[in-house]
Amino acid sequence: MANCFYLCKNHFSLANNASVLCLNVVMTLQIAKLRAARRLWSTLVEKHFKPKNPKSLLLRTHCQTSGYTLTEQQPLNNVIRTTIEALAAVQGGTQSLHTNSYDEATGLPTIQTARVARNTQLILQEEAGICSVADPGGGSYMMESLTDELAEKAIEIIDEVEAEGGMTAYINSGMAKLRIEESATKKQGRIDSGQDVIVGVNKYRLDAKEEEKEQQEVLQIDNTAVRTKQVAQLKELKDKRNDEEVKAALIALEESAKLDSSTSMGNDANNLMALCINAARVRCTLGEISQALENAWDRHVPTSTIVQGAYGAAFTSSSDNECHSESEYDHVLGEVKKFAENEGRRPRILVAKMGQDGHDRGAKVIASGFSDLGFDVDIGPLFQTPEEVALQALDSDVHVIGISSQAAGHKTLLPALKAELEKRGSNTLIVAGGVIPPQDYDFLMNESKSCSGVFGPGTRITDAALHTLRLIEQNK
Repeated sequence: MANCFYLCKNHFSLANNASVLCLNVVMTLQIAKLRAARRLWSTLVEKHFKPKNPKSLLLRTHCQTSGYTLTEQQPLNNVIRTTIEALAAVQGGTQSLHTNSYDEATGLPTIQTARVARNTQLILQEEAGICSVADPGGGSYMMESLTDELAEKAIEIIDEVEAEGGMTAYINSGMAKLRIEESATKKQGRIDSGQDVIVGVNKYRLDAKEEEKEQQEVLQIDNTAVRTKQVAQLKELKDKRNDEEVKAALIALEESAKLDSSTSMGNDANNLMALCINAARVRCTLGEISQALENAWDRHVPTSTIVQGAYGAAFTSSSDNECHSESEYDHVLGEVKKFAENEGRRPRILVAKMGQDGHDRGAKVIASGFSDLGFDVDIGPLFQTPEEVALQALDSDVHVIGISSQAAGHKTLLPALKAELEKRGSNTLIVAGGVIPPQDYDFLMNESKSCSGVFGPGTRITDAALHTLRLIEQNK
């Protein structure tokens, strides 16, 4: 919300406002979140901008059901989770909705699972009749008080952001990312310690044999073939396009980006959006368009601060599971301490992302959890190549590289990373986690021997840390 107001203050049209909200499975909270967002938008836009068009006070919102609430274990449960989240979005008054496929914790959606996701919306719209009632929770004491509470707390955050100079300054300071990562790490700590129940993951689990029966077939993509085809298509495009038009379009885009004055009015000859559209029309590639902007602005480099203490705190704050959780947590800490005493230094891990995978929530949570458990942790930037990861690992003298994969590139990128390490005479361990289908584990660990361990969705960080520690000890 703070970001929306910052954009408007910098001459973006109020009439074209749009906000994107992510949902989770706590239904009443999500409905109240949307209600509070609309209230805040209307109140603050009226206060700061005095719009002439009353439609500017209406917040138009797109919602997406959550990815992190989806589980690899008992994946059909995800249909229910997504339905609850979608229902909350509609009852909260969203204008647009994306529902995730139930197999997205395991791999890329198939045609069949994508159809179930689409039909979830259709059934809510066509059969349940919920679209015919606006704000069904309005007037409920619980809903109104929850909306009030969320709005009040959101205003405190907006005021904090404004005091720091606005959203851009807040992002550049690293605080926006840190607050999000702290919340995510606390949530994972509550799951791993058993405070927050995830059906099929930390409670009501199936035995190993039944779990295997529940495994879903996933969409398999030959990344090498896709890359080869795409390179050929790009070459053909560049051979056929008008190079003079391309050059002129990219120069105009870069020069506009260098201007200090606003060009956001639609009739401005230097409007960046119009120039981007023109560049696309003359067949500039997305990479060329991005490079033109980067030449003017440089590339944003996010901070890599590790949240400290948030994960470990969850293991000492649960009354129901306090004894078991704390003793388990202390056991891992003790094993890490023994390693440090024997080896003269703590186990060290580089948490890295490779390829065009921009999802770093899981990687940051892992980094924070391992740090709380006594590991020395390095974090690589997004979009690294296998060569860059290998060089950083060697430069940092880590025991193990932890690769977070969320975009189905593991069967291409992990073997490439292994090759880069071997080229440099290194036997640094590689482990991987994220959205990796169980069907691919054998390829990664045995056939290609590109990693020594795979930690799928639902793996507790304490278990992953202890197993990684044992791999390091075996690799000495």
